[in-house]
Amino acid sequence: MTGQRLAATIGFLIAAAALLLQISLTITARLETGDSLIGALVFFFSFFTILTNLMVVAVYLSAITAWGWLGWWRDAWVRGMIAGAIFVVMLVYHVLLSGLVRPELWFQVADKMLHYLDPTYYVAWWLLGHKHGALRWGDLPRMLIYPLLYLVWAMGRGAVAGEYPYPFLAANTLGYEQVALNCIGVLAAFVLSFALVIGEDGWQGRRSPGAV
Repeated sequence: MTGQRLAATIGFLIAAAALLLQISLTITARLETGDSLIGALVFFFSFFTILTNLMVVAVYLSAITAWGWLGWWRDAWVRGMIAGAIFVVMLVYHVLLSGLVRPELWFQVADKMLHYLDPTYYVAWWLLGHKHGALRWGDLPRMLIYPLLYLVWAMGRGAVAGEYPYPFLAANTLGYEQVALNCIGVLAAFVLSFALVIGEDGWQGRRSPGAV
């Protein structure tokens, strides 16, 4: 096993363990409040953190295996997009969300793994375990499709269910004008994060001519 595959295997085990812990805690907690299993699953998958960590798992799997159906996750722009997105997960959690609740012990463990350990490990793996130089500034608009599609999903579900995954998206309490301003701020964080990823990829590519 190469060093890169070993690092990907470790990352996969960490991210998968965090997701399994979080889903077991979430489903149990939602069922105790009277939610259905389907409702609990929909709630679980309504979080950007969860979806992005699932993408991280897919990238690791694409690095560990030769499965053809994982080919999309091997594209340089996809892996770079996820590096930028998972960094925003950590940033937004640390700045806006970490002090809002005091979860119980195992919820705290899952929170720290999903919002700090997984992002840090993935970004380091992307930085150190890849050849660089393939990303272009033209990749930035398509990188933004993912967070924008998520926003449509989160706001649409919130309007129907009256339940929003994050406080800064809660239009039923903040109003749509304030939510729009909040979204502009978060979108700016995504643009900056993706720009940093593309810039770093280009810089490292120039340090190692011919790298792709």
